[in-house]
Amino acid sequence: MALLAQTEWEDRPPQREAECDSIPGLPDVAEAEALLLELASVFASSNGAAANGHTPPAEDAHPSNLEARYRALLEQIPAVVFMAYLDRGVSEAYVSPEIEAALGYSREEWLEDPVRWYDRIHPDDKQRWSIEAASMFLSGKALRSSYRVIARGGSVVWFHCDARMVRHPDGSPWFIHGVAFDISDLKDTERALQQERNVVSAILDTVGALVTVLDPSGRIVRFNRACEITTGYALEDVRGRPIWDYFLQAEEVERARSIFAQLSGDLLPQDFQSHWVTRHNTHRLIAWSCSMLPRNDGTPSYIIATGIDITEREQLERALLEISAREQRRIGQDLHDGLGQHLTGIAFMAKVHESKLAEKQMPDAADAAKIVKLVNEAIHKTRELARGLLPVVSDAQGLMSALQLWAGEIEDLFGISCRFECERAVLIHDDAMATHLYHIAQEAVNNAIKHGKACNIRIRLAAENGWGTLFIKDDGTGIAEDRPSNHGMGLHIMSYRAGMIGGRLDVRPSPPHGTGVTCMFPLSSVR
Repeated sequence: MALLAQTEWEDRPPQREAECDSIPGLPDVAEAEALLLELASVFASSNGAAANGHTPPAEDAHPSNLEARYRALLEQIPAVVFMAYLDRGVSEAYVSPEIEAALGYSREEWLEDPVRWYDRIHPDDKQRWSIEAASMFLSGKALRSSYRVIARGGSVVWFHCDARMVRHPDGSPWFIHGVAFDISDLKDTERALQQERNVVSAILDTVGALVTVLDPSGRIVRFNRACEITTGYALEDVRGRPIWDYFLQAEEVERARSIFAQLSGDLLPQDFQSHWVTRHNTHRLIAWSCSMLPRNDGTPSYIIATGIDITEREQLERALLEISAREQRRIGQDLHDGLGQHLTGIAFMAKVHESKLAEKQMPDAADAAKIVKLVNEAIHKTRELARGLLPVVSDAQGLMSALQLWAGEIEDLFGISCRFECERAVLIHDDAMATHLYHIAQEAVNNAIKHGKACNIRIRLAAENGWGTLFIKDDGTGIAEDRPSNHGMGLHIMSYRAGMIGGRLDVRPSPPHGTGVTCMFPLSSVR
């Protein structure tokens, strides 16, 4: 015990228990165990002295009734409560009855051996516990630690121990008191949660989709293996950074911020597409779907963004659509220039033959006239088929002419007002782009008539700052603000056509009533 009273230990400042194994001057494992054994021997010898008639100092005496109340209170606590005077012995030591329920040892068995606690500590935790306990004795710092103890029957019990040593005014050790809670159930729960976390991590790392976990501000918290492979970035490269730092275009950033704002208000998944710039400066097109994990108060705790790399798929779809459009143009040209011209020649010859028969007042002249009429009808149908397959003439003004003609046909066919407006010429030199825009306008007008029961439709084409705008406005019944994603194949095709030309489509109600369809698209040449 003289070792504990030396001034060099009294003057030592308390250290954090996590640093006890690296504090200069603290004992190593062997020294810590020797120190604990010395304390145990002193404790045992003090017990013999007490048995030989030594009485405790008057300063430690307590009224018997107060002690009884205190003991009764301690024994009701569902934890192992212990207290031991280091300068007396077993007769002045206490451990609560919970020790028997937890470890299978009676209080008498536990107190009769001063080193039993140390002996029953799990071998993997014994070294750490020795160092932490020695640190408590030498520095006076409280011991707060979790470790395993082997019960009488061989089972392992986890305890969280909170103990402190109290010194006499002269600095010598006086007594130790503390409490040990059985945390075995907590450890089992932690182990089960860790196993579940490992399973989830394995799933995230093996799934082919990109999975990103974001905080409510859009900063990346988790980044699965598929994301690392696709982008070339490791998790540590992107952790804590906003996900839109990797978006290609400014409008995609605004779209992402808008999605996050919507997720804060409801739990509906949101879908959108964006371009991701990889570490190697290549661009990947990602189709994202986002959902929110809410807290109890409904505010977002995390946002899960799952994505699929559709770069190759989009390229294949573009190629297929271009092939389809090219074949349609070829068939349309063949109908107009081949079959149409051939039928025109037949009609001319039939008309000449009809005239000859009429001059001779032959009865077959009427049949010849019918043949001429039928051939002319075939020519008209051929031209309609050709214009349907090739609606836009292959020149820069073809879209304007096609839309003007389409508006006129709508008025004649349905008897409603359909106006085409273009204040200044918008020249589109890409035939594929012009065809896509025409079909978007065509689908929008058909929807306004079929579903919206519109009486007035306005088609407007404009260009500004390198971007073109195709706007179709009607006065029909309108479209719901919260329209579901599966509203109709027509809208999906319109959006797809807009994406094929590098544009974006917006469909929303147009006050006071009706629907507005806007397609923004890039222009390489505007006049």
